[in-house]
Amino acid sequence: MQTLWFWLTSIMVAVYATLDGFDFGAGILHPFVAKTDRERRVVLAAIGPYWDGNEVWLLAGGGALFVAFPKVLAAGFSGLYLAIYLVIWTLILRGVAIEFRSHVTLDLWRAFWDGVFFLASSLMPIFLGAALGNIVRGVPLNKEGQFNLPLFTNFSTHNPVGILDWYTVLVGLFVWVTIAAHGALFLSWKTDGEVQSRCRKWALPLWSTAAFLGIAATLATAKVNQDIYANLAKAPLAWLGLLLFGVGMLVVFFAQPKRRDLLAFLGSSLFIVGILAATAGALFPVMLRSTLDASWSLTAYNASVSHEGLTAGAKWWFLGIPLVLGYFFVVFRLHRGKAHAAADGEGY
Repeated sequence: MQTLWFWLTSIMVAVYATLDGFDFGAGILHPFVAKTDRERRVVLAAIGPYWDGNEVWLLAGGGALFVAFPKVLAAGFSGLYLAIYLVIWTLILRGVAIEFRSHVTLDLWRAFWDGVFFLASSLMPIFLGAALGNIVRGVPLNKEGQFNLPLFTNFSTHNPVGILDWYTVLVGLFVWVTIAAHGALFLSWKTDGEVQSRCRKWALPLWSTAAFLGIAATLATAKVNQDIYANLAKAPLAWLGLLLFGVGMLVVFFAQPKRRDLLAFLGSSLFIVGILAATAGALFPVMLRSTLDASWSLTAYNASVSHEGLTAGAKWWFLGIPLVLGYFFVVFRLHRGKAHAAADGEGY
């Protein structure tokens, strides 16, 4: 059951990164692909039906940790308190910017909230990328299962480490570019006219940059955490993840030049899910790696609740997930086709 819940949690995190990723990607790109007020309303209309539902997957992932691995949740939330505080603020500011932006017709008002939307959308992928880098690198977890990280120390990956160092910044930059590229493909699919044309021009340069940064991050990971590559030989699901993100990247570079926008977006989604699955598979069963002593690491086995608790939680999870999937199917079905700017007072 510990293995099952490890993967259920990983799946929810991967789904969140994929779905809310295109929302944040749209926010990163919207100052560059939308030049007029109407075009910016088109971008908001493209993500409007989805962003708040997509955000719930992050809460679901946290809920899965609470149900199955409360020690990991407690250690991670207390040790990464500053980072989580910043994440919450970016989520709040993103939502407020989307909802408030069109309430007043003044240009200054809308320009301010456009700036907030861009800033929050840019910071969130960097924060999440840095968090991923911390998980891969490890944290100074002590024997009692606790740690505390400052924002940065000397930017080294050796103790004493901080939330930010050269490796976590690299991973954060890689995630930022990948999310922006993901958003470009989503907007290419859901918009038309000048917005779509500009998104198509941004897509391949962004994906090429993401591929370069991905290679750099992969090489850096071998230096920061050699156990990951040692685990690959006995981690078939990690190899499946590697296959998925490799196929996803090929689909993007095949479909995007042919303007097959939906196929390119699906390839981008496959890439994100694949790379997170590969990372999870290579780390398993470790969930929080201790840089002080490997025996103090929190794993799926020593940090889980009882078998009875995991079994009861799994029953509710498999009962609820069809309802969630049904909701997303209906939402995407109802809002199929191209997005169009709403009139003032009638929406985003």
